[in-house]
Amino acid sequence: MKRKLAAVAVLSATALLTGVVQVSTVAQATPTPILQAQAAQQQAAALALASGQSGPLAKALALGGQEQLVAKDAVVDADGTRHLRFERTFAGLPVLGGDLVVHQSAGGAVKSVDKAISAQLDVPSLTPQIPADQAAAQASGAVQSTVGIAADEDESPLTAVHQTGKPELVIWASDGNPRLAYRTTVEGVRADGTPSSQLLVTDAASGEVLSTHEQVQTASGSGTGVFVGKVPLTTTQSGSSYQLKDATRGGQSTSNLKGRTSGSGTLYANATDVFGNGSASNTESAAVDAQFGAATTWDYYKNTFGRNGIKNNGVGAASRVHYGSNYVNAFWSDTCFCMTYGDGSGNTHPLTALDVAGHEMTHGVTSATAGLNYSGESGGLNEATSDIFGKMVEFYANLPSTPPNYLIGIQLNINGNGTPLRYMDKPSKDGSSADSWSPSVGNLDVHHSSGVANHFFYLLSEGSGAKTINGFSYNSPTSNSSTLTGIGRDKAAKIWYRALTVYFTSTTNYAGARTGTLKAAADLYGSGSAEYNAVAAAWSGVNVN
Repeated sequence: MKRKLAAVAVLSATALLTGVVQVSTVAQATPTPILQAQAAQQQAAALALASGQSGPLAKALALGGQEQLVAKDAVVDADGTRHLRFERTFAGLPVLGGDLVVHQSAGGAVKSVDKAISAQLDVPSLTPQIPADQAAAQASGAVQSTVGIAADEDESPLTAVHQTGKPELVIWASDGNPRLAYRTTVEGVRADGTPSSQLLVTDAASGEVLSTHEQVQTASGSGTGVFVGKVPLTTTQSGSSYQLKDATRGGQSTSNLKGRTSGSGTLYANATDVFGNGSASNTESAAVDAQFGAATTWDYYKNTFGRNGIKNNGVGAASRVHYGSNYVNAFWSDTCFCMTYGDGSGNTHPLTALDVAGHEMTHGVTSATAGLNYSGESGGLNEATSDIFGKMVEFYANLPSTPPNYLIGIQLNINGNGTPLRYMDKPSKDGSSADSWSPSVGNLDVHHSSGVANHFFYLLSEGSGAKTINGFSYNSPTSNSSTLTGIGRDKAAKIWYRALTVYFTSTTNYAGARTGTLKAAADLYGSGSAEYNAVAAAWSGVNVN
């Protein structure tokens, strides 16, 4: 689509943005508060640019009179090309599956659009046939029926549930059949102590459950002790004490829950500015892991992509350690914008491994960008994105105590025999994950459908066949018996990040991921480049053609 748009007032921000809000490989390792403020200002200007374009773009895209665009994110390339991400409303109601990304030239001409759905929004009625209280009861009942039953082997069963807040009317469009629906939050607790916060979408005419999305995303595992060894930390002095609070990374901090399962905990502070001793019996040792994991994740995204924190707004996340009792898990929550770690079996094995931190906080990055639905093929892509960048954070740190590898959660030793949770070189080695795409992949649990993208990323990075990297042995096959040569993990990660933040939408499936990563490779390295051809070949190697 090549329709020229009228200029709007906020276009004056373009000069400020050009060459700043972009994919970048140059950034300061420990950004100062002044740089943080500048980055936050630039991102705010990018969002203002997108907001100012929402009206003209709605007309240019021939959206209906009851539809509006709401700016969510914006990326401006060095040459001024814009990638403006929007959510959509219909008659003032949020449209689930209505998100889209508009790609513009520097002058404002629309070059292309990526939509979560291609269907036109045509809702038969905006009057619900089921009252809100009935919708809430049906949603709670649907979750209540799962009490005592695990949805899959990676998830602990629910033990109790309760509705939170009033059901909200929305337009459900993710399946390409737009209709009026209710969105209800139902909270609870799982048997292993993990909090649950499920968003349920129910048909406003029939009460049918259309979608269930767990907002608390976990990484199952059993810790083996303190992981990162002796590392530097950036702390804050307050009077005569030093706090685990990092002003150079958006104020991110680490607190002690002391066995509680709610609240913000107590901020770690002591008089010596030296925390922990490497032993799990010292409560500060897990806090060192958590603080270092958050800092390394921040630095990886900042120094590799120019991303200023998880939401790209300069705000640091909170970390909470010593959650519950004998809690063998860790999780990220958008609601509290925090990362939480249990102490594992016997409260002696904290779940504070570095790739866990990178994995879980990447769920926050995905939520702030593509918003990949946590079910079906898009759910597998969501999980794979966290696996990919969790490992990239580990490679970025390159610690002697945690040699980087392509084995997910190997330090957790959840199986008790030294094997990892997942394998990127050959995902099926875990007994459940898919090596390559098939029509049934979307029916798998997202931790297993992620295998297709994990395998793609490994092949793109390292190529096929047997090899040893950092002392770890791999042997990666291809579904079409091709022999592949990798382009290196750094290039592969840049391609994936570009696709995630510029081309993926909430409903992207594996076919869409192939298209998005090819576009990303063309942007970064040129259409027909060796990198572009390697992306195509790696997808074919996992049967995504």
